[in-house]
Amino acid sequence: MIDDLEYNTEREHLIIPEYGRHLQKMINYAKSRETKEERNKFAKSIINVMGNLQPHLRDVPDFQHKLWDQLFIMADFDIDVDSPYEKPEREVIQARPEPLKYPQNFPKYRFYGNNIKTMIDVAITWEDGEMKEALTYTIANHMKKCFLNWNKDTVEDDVIYSHLYELSDGKINLKNSDEELSDANSLLRTKSKYGNKSNNNNNKKNNNKKKYSNNRKRY
Repeated sequence: MIDDLEYNTEREHLIIPEYGRHLQKMINYAKSRETKEERNKFAKSIINVMGNLQPHLRDVPDFQHKLWDQLFIMADFDIDVDSPYEKPEREVIQARPEPLKYPQNFPKYRFYGNNIKTMIDVAITWEDGEMKEALTYTIANHMKKCFLNWNKDTVEDDVIYSHLYELSDGKINLKNSDEELSDANSLLRTKSKYGNKSNNNNNKKNNNKKKYSNNRKRY
C-alpha cells in the first residue's frame, strides 16, 4: 500500500494549478479521444466545470473566451477541438514582455532630491516678476531645508545660492542678492513642534489621571 502512494513531486506538472489535478486529468482524457465529436463534447463539459469553479468571473467581459484560452493552455496547445473563438498561439502566450525603461537620474547633489531640478526648470520658464522671484526664493529655502536634513550643521546662504546657480545652468543667479533665507531653526521647527505637541498630550493625560485619583473615594 505504501508503494502505491503518489507524491506531488512524481506527478505531472500542473500548468494552471488553480484548477486542480482532476481538471488536468479531464483535459488529458479529452485529448486521448479518437473522434473529434467526442473531443468537442468533452471540451464543452470541461468549460462548464471551469466556469463553475470561478463563478465570480461570470460577469467579466469575454469570460468564455478566457476559459477556452485556458483550456488550450492546459492542453499544451495540443488538442483538436472546435472553439467558438480564435485559438491562442503558444508564441504569443509565452512571449516575455519587454523590460521597462526606468528613468535614471544621477543628480550631483543628491540630498536635494530629483524634484528640486524639476522645480528649477519650471522657474526658468516663468517671466521675470514678483511671482518668479517668490518661487525662486521658495526653492532656495527648500534647498536649504534639504541641506540641513542631510547636514545638521549650519549652512551659509551663499552655498545655497551657488548650488542654485549651478543647477539652473546659470539662469537663476541670487549670488548678489541682499535678501537672507530663512534661518535653520525656523526651517527645522516642525520636528520640535510635533514633539512638543505629543509631550503636551502626555502631560494632559497624566494630569487627568492625577485628578481622577485624587477625587476617587477611599474606603
